[in-house]
Amino acid sequence: MANPLIDDRDVEFQLYEVLDAPALTRLPYFADHGRDTFDLVLGATRRFAREVLFPTYRPLDEQPPRLVNGRIHVHPRLREVFPQLVALDLIAAPRAAEVGGQQLPLTVYTFASAYLMAANLGAYGYLGLTQGAAHLIEAFGDAALRDTYLGKMHRGEWLGTMALTEPQAGSSLADVQTTAEPAPDGSYRITGNKIFISGGDHDLTENVVHMTLARIRGAPAGVKGISLFCVPRLRPGTGAALVDNDVATTQMIHKVGWKGLPSLALAYGERGDCHGWLVGEPHKGLAYMFQMMNEARLMVGLNGVATASVAYHEALAYARTRTQGRPASAKDPTAPPVPLTRHADVRRMLLRQKAIVEGGLGVVARASFYADVAAHGEGAAKERAALVLDVLTPVAKSFPAERGFEANALALQIHGGYGYSSEYLPESWLRDQKLNTIHEGTTGIQALDLLGRRAVGKGGAGLQAVAAEIAATCARARAAGVDAAWIAEVERAVGVVGALTAELAARGLRDPEAMLLHATDYLDLFGTVVVAWSWLDQAAAAREGLARAGDAGPDAGFYRAKLAAAQYWIRTELPRIDHLAQLCRSGEDSYGALDPDWL
Repeated sequence: MANPLIDDRDVEFQLYEVLDAPALTRLPYFADHGRDTFDLVLGATRRFAREVLFPTYRPLDEQPPRLVNGRIHVHPRLREVFPQLVALDLIAAPRAAEVGGQQLPLTVYTFASAYLMAANLGAYGYLGLTQGAAHLIEAFGDAALRDTYLGKMHRGEWLGTMALTEPQAGSSLADVQTTAEPAPDGSYRITGNKIFISGGDHDLTENVVHMTLARIRGAPAGVKGISLFCVPRLRPGTGAALVDNDVATTQMIHKVGWKGLPSLALAYGERGDCHGWLVGEPHKGLAYMFQMMNEARLMVGLNGVATASVAYHEALAYARTRTQGRPASAKDPTAPPVPLTRHADVRRMLLRQKAIVEGGLGVVARASFYADVAAHGEGAAKERAALVLDVLTPVAKSFPAERGFEANALALQIHGGYGYSSEYLPESWLRDQKLNTIHEGTTGIQALDLLGRRAVGKGGAGLQAVAAEIAATCARARAAGVDAAWIAEVERAVGVVGALTAELAARGLRDPEAMLLHATDYLDLFGTVVVAWSWLDQAAAAREGLARAGDAGPDAGFYRAKLAAAQYWIRTELPRIDHLAQLCRSGEDSYGALDPDWL
């Protein structure tokens, strides 16, 4: 069987048995949908991903876009299939009907997107970035901007980017230097440089719209002086004409992965004729951009899951068919070799991949579910979902990226000597995965964000909301007959997180540097607990499934594999949190006290 990219049965399980996505249709915004429409979207997307998009992956990886005379030219295969990708009508799918959307739950969109990402994450990136850029215009732009850009972007006629990073600033957006001068026509003249702009130029569509952070001349220093501008590569002219807007591609970054999506350096206003239009109010640009950044963090997390998933299924198929060696108990040296899956250590690696892939998918899917309720729910449920989503976002981004890289390395390991050869695909997915730990804020930045702001913000209300949701899962698991020891371990872990966070928050009042010294260990700890929550929920649903179908039913093996992965994570990974908590508490300062000159 060809690589499925994502396991259809797991998608069905997580969407309908773990999360109960059809319950979202009780919210008025999603009332026109049901399981039938969800399945139609999933079916069309997975077919396209497997039959059309996946065959383009290797050619795009081997022949990246080219910079020729100042313009980016993508692989011809991408130009062939891109109109079909746009025709899936996913760019606007979660948006309101009044702006051309389908009001599809983000939860369902997430699972559909996972297939496309697993097939060719670079190709999908153009769509994901455009969706986020269009949402910024929809949420904060004036009527003229919405009328000019929204329809074309939602239809995939123009694509979008997020243009934040600058060569001298990197991830420190407080140091953005791109400037905006008010012009008599109501627009601004933009001058500056941006770097690492994914999809910043290409020949897939006639125009690219850059959502750009810049400072209006005289604005306050730091993040309080940043505004958001819409800066197209070609600006509207007379009638339907488009005019060169003085946005130049000055460099293409040669990346180790994600090769289908170019990463570029851009220069704005080298001729003094780059027009930008203010989005929203002056000096509130970073707050606006956080909408797209948070959406992009979930997108990168899902990319991490998808990239680990396609490699896991490749490794599983290889291990089932590749024969090598004999069991330790074998006495006859002439006995035929056995499949790799007969070796316990190979099963260990496969189960670990499964635990990372399906546990990570559960976290991203749950975050998407809370995003749906936070955006379209009502009352206390809406407020609670927003709190939980805020805390989960750094984990949903960083866990699939960091542990996904480990899962990809295991897939390569299972292929043995073939794994590190370019004739087999795992080495290319390993390269792709590494970028996910950097995209949209490195793991260290996610850690500072989680511990320094989200976990302790609002008096710890977000953390308390997460604890309440985990308690509900524990109750479900107990009723379903999940091993009581697993439940107790998860409950104990929640207590560890709560006590540690309170202790670090108190320390931060005296010494913020000391509080954040082990922020990355805190993120690791927190993510390990969140994934244990995901696996406990899946274990509960698996027990419920076995109760319905019986131990000899056709899905019995699927459910038992779920229970094995839940056991693996809770028994072998969750105990790590005690060591991580001790590091956070102790203030161990090997690197904190290190003078870099000593190195």
